[in-house]
Parts: sequence; structure tokens; C-alpha cells
Amino acid sequence: MGDREHRSPLTGRDSEKAFLDQLVADVRSGASRSLVVHGEAGVGKTALLEYVAARGADGRLVRASGVQSEMELPFAALHQLCGSMLGNLDRLSGPQRDALATAFGLAAGPPPDRFLVGLATLGVLAEEAAQGPLLCLVDDHQWLDQESRQVLAFVARRLGAESIGLVFAARVLDDELSGLPQLPVDGLEEPDARALLDSVLTGSLDERVRNQIVTETRGNPLALLELPRGRTADDLAGGFAIPHGSGIARTVENDFRRRIRALPDDTRRLLVLASADPTGDSGLVWRGARHLGIRGDAASAAADHGLAEFDSRVRFRHPLARSVSYWSAPAAERQTAHRALAEETDRAADPDRYSWHLAHATPGPDEEVADELERSAARAGARGGLAAAAAFLQRSVALTIDPRKRAQRALTAAVAQFQAGAFAATTELLDLAEAGPLEEPEKAQISLIRAQLAFVLHRGGEAPALLLAAAVELEAIDPGSARVVYLGALNAATFAGRAATARGTVREVARTAGVAARSGDPTEPTDWLLLALTANFNEGYAEGVPHFRQALASFGSDTMTPDQELRLLWPISSAALHLWEDDQWLTLSRRYVDLAHATGALSELPLALSTRAMVLLFAGDLTTAAALVEEQETVTSATGSQLAPYSAMCLAAMRGQDETAERLVELTGRDAVAKGEGISIAVGEWTRAVLYNGQGRYAEAAAAAREALYHQEYPELRYPGIANWAAAELIEAACRCGDDAQAAEAVEWLTEMTSASGTPWALGVQARSRALVSSGKAADAAFLEAISWLEHTQVRAELARTHLVYGEWLRRGRRRTEAREHLRTAHEALDAMGMESFAARARRELLATGETARRRSAPATQELTPQEVLIAQLAREGLSNPEIGSRLFISARTVQYHLRKVFAKVGITSRSQLDRVELTS
Repeated sequence: MGDREHRSPLTGRDSEKAFLDQLVADVRSGASRSLVVHGEAGVGKTALLEYVAARGADGRLVRASGVQSEMELPFAALHQLCGSMLGNLDRLSGPQRDALATAFGLAAGPPPDRFLVGLATLGVLAEEAAQGPLLCLVDDHQWLDQESRQVLAFVARRLGAESIGLVFAARVLDDELSGLPQLPVDGLEEPDARALLDSVLTGSLDERVRNQIVTETRGNPLALLELPRGRTADDLAGGFAIPHGSGIARTVENDFRRRIRALPDDTRRLLVLASADPTGDSGLVWRGARHLGIRGDAASAAADHGLAEFDSRVRFRHPLARSVSYWSAPAAERQTAHRALAEETDRAADPDRYSWHLAHATPGPDEEVADELERSAARAGARGGLAAAAAFLQRSVALTIDPRKRAQRALTAAVAQFQAGAFAATTELLDLAEAGPLEEPEKAQISLIRAQLAFVLHRGGEAPALLLAAAVELEAIDPGSARVVYLGALNAATFAGRAATARGTVREVARTAGVAARSGDPTEPTDWLLLALTANFNEGYAEGVPHFRQALASFGSDTMTPDQELRLLWPISSAALHLWEDDQWLTLSRRYVDLAHATGALSELPLALSTRAMVLLFAGDLTTAAALVEEQETVTSATGSQLAPYSAMCLAAMRGQDETAERLVELTGRDAVAKGEGISIAVGEWTRAVLYNGQGRYAEAAAAAREALYHQEYPELRYPGIANWAAAELIEAACRCGDDAQAAEAVEWLTEMTSASGTPWALGVQARSRALVSSGKAADAAFLEAISWLEHTQVRAELARTHLVYGEWLRRGRRRTEAREHLRTAHEALDAMGMESFAARARRELLATGETARRRSAPATQELTPQEVLIAQLAREGLSNPEIGSRLFISARTVQYHLRKVFAKVGITSRSQLDRVELTS
């Protein structure tokens, strides 16, 4: 069949090619697309990538390919893809430019946040695409280094309107690629498989044998192409070469292994050397070959047998050919190859690759190599390559023979694996470290890491107890650090609620931590916070108030670094909320968001945005809060944050959006049970109470508020946040249900807090609550007192709701004229805020007084999407397109695309006109 048409692995791939044609056309038209082509080894994924490359030949094309032996080198694949575009770095914002330069080892600096590296990569690609449509092809995703996988998956999810096509080829869909558009690739249909097989056969073949080959290979193109290579017609006719029962990859590997064994010794050694070098640098390979005495003509047989080609670069026929070339060689031969490559690698220019080769060349313990690996780990960590640093450190442990040093290195590697998110490896290394001779501080560190691991995996359960035990162990060694861990244990216990184990309840943790809190002179905000929380839980709310105030006063000094501020802004904001200090709550929440944005602390940003949104909801600024919720959802999606959607469900409740609020509460509740976060269940029930009170479903509101207030293990304790909110909802609902006893009990419970706080917000809510359980002149005076206090606060939603309940009380007392005044004030405020169900309540009450209230007229513009509202608001605040892109994890070109749509919908032509229009979704 020598003159028979040779068919390609793309035989019979018409539907796949049509799909890829559309992707290329979309990119050419200005859109961006991401795609995952996935299927088993040899099924034709690489051929499909080559098809995309050919279809986009008139545009810009960049590639990266994973190599199994390079998985430990940080950002290696990303550098392959973006190395030619580094001239675009200067067009990025400072933090993005610095992050990517540090990741690539072009500049020194603190380890960059991986999401900031992702945003910088998106920016570099977008700048390149500004010159024309850009296709990015990433082959063998399963063998990319972890840092590159994370960054490229991030970029794939944030593409917008940049004219970029990002196509991955992967054997399986892992968590990083899940949710992206996909093109599954299966074996060829029988007619196409037969045609492909016939194209490579050199003689006739029995029909039954041909059918069996097609069946056994399941139409896998690589197996069909490789199986006949080097075999006679008699071999195939007898069926001896037909795979039986093993996977296709195993079949092809066996075939490559057979062909490698038949090679001359020098050629086989050359293939081992080439497969040990992940860069494909033929110059390095030939220098290594010379070092080993391999002859220059050794490459010819590798090409003749269809295994590899040695040109300007080394190219294996298939990744499986590389893998088999390497792993079929004896260990000693692989080590010899790595030794030669290490000797020929420029140690000054590429120290990490030198260390990597040296480590794989070492058959047993070697202290010098272990030291070299530690230095490589430090360099990788400084570049943000946490997974690579962990891999280097773990290898250094294996090469260390001294028990003491081995245990220390195992502990260091465990910390690195924990930071990289490799929790199973963390546990294994902790076990190894624990078995060695360690000092007391190191043993305490092991306990702390185990506790932190438990908290990350399951916030409830045993995490609070483990953190408490770690703090106790650490106290004798480092009291200052111990107090920080005690504070973490208290936070964990608060999160867990009833899900905590017996020794990790809030009361148990507070009792033990309280002793430590009083053992030294408090100087730092953490000291005061620990004193405040332990006093709050051990002695009562009033005893904690002065310590909370001192914590607020000591926060934000000139000596605090941004990192120290970030770590404390959530607990310190919670302290302001617990004290009913609305001004400080607003100020601190704004600082939290600004600092997270300014420093690129993307891991903190979801919580910062949620905190700020909650403040603004109480302030009645639902429009800005909605924009922050949209930004939080964007950040959460981009970073994989596990933060519950607290602000989103509260926003839905205040807007009276039943389905959205209930769905989010249900989702949060399910996740809370799985994670052991009792606090999330309480917040969800409080959200329901707000929703139901707004809709006048008072019995259901009372039940939900009661569940929120008393859900925790010790309902008599005052939990920050929930204590402020749930009691007030319960009082209003219980009064409207006629459950006076329940309402009076809740007022007494609330008053213990509000009297000790003494802020206008606290005293306003206290007066309103007292009015609701009173009658006659006492109630009248209390309502007016509440309004007077709340007029001096920032919590405008509380003030509007107070006018509402006062107006309702006046209307029921037949004081219609006075009722109209307060109901009209309530309706105007609530309607303007967008608190639809509460505004509807006010509207119904006004109708009952004989007055008609109208809804706000909808703006005569097309409705904006939530993302368009957010982008327009940020533009109105004066942020540039690149700054908006940084905030929302999209490119500046995508920002401009959305702004053009906003301008068209609201009827304006420039940013300067945004102040003239109402921005709502």
C-alpha cells in the first residue's frame, strides 16, 4: 500500500474541526474564547491543536507544552507562552508588572500573589492581542507545573473582549479546568479507523484481524498509526501484536518500548539524555552527549524508528515516546544522564535547573545536594512558586541522612506544602518530622500546623480544640505568638458554634484563653482583642466593652505594616460592629477594601468586600452594596474563595427578592453543615428574618430570628454581629405576632448590650425596641427618642425602618395625620434605597391612612447588567480602564467594551456624563 493515500489523525474529525473553525472565527471578529480539548492519550488532541494553528496561521500564535519532568519548575510553562511578550510588561500597572517580573525571576521582590500574576498575564496577552487576534495553544496540560496551571486557568476564566483564543489539550478535566467550555475527543468511528489503519499497512490483512485491531484500539489514532510500525504482515496476521485487555496508552507505551529496545546502544542513551531534559534544548543535549561519549550519528536511528527528531530543538514523536524513553532506562542510566546535563547547565544563569538535574542524579543521601535544593526552594518561594518550593524541599528531605536536620527539613517542607495547598503531603511530612528529634518550639509548630490544617479543611469539628491546644503548647515558648493563636482559636470556635467538639466550644476556649489574655501587659491590638473577646464570653458584654474600645484605639498606628493591618482588619471591624460604632465600622471597612486593593491581597479581598457591603446595607446604600457584591462574586469566582455569600443574601433579603434570598440561604446552610460553620446557619436565619419582616410574614420572621439568636452552643452569650442584628428582628416580629413575652425577653437581652455600648446606634435600636413592647405615652416617647438617636448615625436603613414601625403604630392608634408624616418619610427613604418589601409595607400603611404613595418611576433606559453597573460606578469614581480591570480581573479592553455598551444603553457619550444618570441593574 505504498501508493495508498496516507491519512492523518484528523481523519473523521469534521465536527471537531467545525467547532474549532468557529472558535478561530470568533477570535478574528474580536471576541475571546477559551476551550479544553480533552481525551485519552493518542486520541488526536495535539493534531487538533495543530489544526487550530494552521487555521490561525495569518494571525499571532504562541504555544506552551507540559513536560512531565518539568512539573517541579515554577512558571516554566507560563514562560514558554509569554516569554516573547515581555516587552509588554511596562504597559502594566506597577503591582502587576512587579508580580510577573518576580515570578519570571526578572526582578527581586516579595513573593507575588498568584492571582496578581494571573491578572498580569491577562494584561500581557491583551496587550499582545491589541496588535491582532492572538491564539494561545497549551498542550499536555496535565504535565504543566502547578503555578502555570493555576495562572492559565485563571486567565481562561477572565477572558472578555480581547481577541484571544486560549485552547488547552488535556487527558482529563481536573478541578482547574472544570467549568470551561470543552471539546471531548473520542476514538474514530469504525469506517474512519479502518481507513487510517489501511493507510499505514504495508500488506494485505485478514478482515477479521483488521476488525479486531480496530475494536481493541477503540479507534485511537495513535495506536492505529503506531501498531503496524516495524511489524511484518505475518506478525499482524497472526494477531500477536494486537493489544489484549490493557489500556490504549499502555499498548502504545509497550510499542514504543519494543522499538527503543531494538535501537543501537548510543541511540538509546541519547534518547534517555534527551528525555531527561524538559527544555528541548538540542545544544544542551549534544553537550551532554559529548560528555557521555555518545557519537554524533546516534540521532539518525531515533528518527528512522519514528521516536524523536534532533534539529534546532529536540522533538519526540509523542509525549509517551519521551516518557517511555526515560522510564524504561535503568535508574543508574537516568542518573548518569542527569549528571551530564547538570555538568553542562550554566549554574549561574539557571541555578534551579542545575539543582533539579543534580538532585535526580543523586542515588542516595547527599548533604551538598540537599543544601543546593534548599537554596532553589528559597528562590522558587521568592518568585511565588509555592508548589515548586515545596517539591524542592521535599526532595531535600529524601537526600538528608542526619536525623535532626532531616526532621527540620521535613517540617520546613510541610509548611511549604501547606502554603501550596497540598494538604495530604503536608500531613505526611508532619508525620516524618514528628518522628525525628525536634526542639519544643518545633513541636509546637507542628501542633499549630495540624490545627491550621484542620481549620482550613473543616472550620468546625476539632479545629478550635486543636488551635487551643497549639496555643497552650506555644505559650511557654512565645507568649506573644500564643496570644495570636488563642485569638484564632476563639474565632474558629465562634465560626463553629454547635459543630465544635467538647474541648473546642466558645466557652471552653474563652476560659483557657482568658488566663493567657490577662497574663501580660496588653500593648498590641491583638492583645486588646483577646482581652475583649474573652471578657465578653467569660464575664459578659459590658466587661468586654472597654477592651474593645482600647483595641479600636490602638489599631492603625504608624508602626503597623500593611500586612499587619490586613490580618487584623476583619476582627477589628467586627469589634466596631459589636460596639455599635457605625462610624468606625464604615471607616474600617473602607480601609479594608482600599488596602486589599492597593497591596494586591486577593486572598483577603472577598472578605473585605463582604464586610464593606454589609456596612453599606445598614447605611441604606444598596446600589453601592450591590456593586460590591458583584465584585465579590467576581473575585470569589476568580480566586476560588470559599467565603459564604453573606452580603449577597442580605442584599436580596433587603430588596425583598424571595427566590434569590432563599436559594442563597439554602446553599449557605448546606455548605455550613459540610464545613462545620454554625455561624453561617445563624446568619442565614437572620437573613430570613429580615426578608420575612419586610414582607409582613411575622410568625416566620420570629421563628427565623429566634433560630439565629439561639443557634449557638451558648445562646446567652453575645456573638459579634449576630447579637446586634437578630435580637432587633425578633423583637419586631414577636410584637407583631402578639408574643409579648418573647419580645420582652429579647428586649432585656438586647438592652444589656446597648446600655453598655451607649452609642447613638445602640441607644436608637434600644429605644425602638422598648417602644415596640410599650404602649401609650411611653411608647410614643420611646419612638421619638429612637428617631432622635438614629438621626445622628450613618445607619440610614435603621432610621427608615424606625419611621416605618412608628408610623404603623400611630396608624393603629388612629392618629392618621401623624402616621402619614412618618410613613411618608419611611416610604420615600426605603423606596430610594431599593428596600422594596419594606417600602411596600410603608405604601400599604399609607393607603390605609387614605394617602396614595407611588413607586419610583423606572428610568427610561435599557436595563444594565450588574457587571455594567459596577464598571460604570468605578468609572464614575475616576478609575481608569486598567485600574477597573485590575479590580474586576478583566483586561482594560474588556472594560472599554462594557463602557461602550453602558453609554449606548443610558444615552450618553463619555465618562464625564455618568454623573447625570442613575445606575441600577
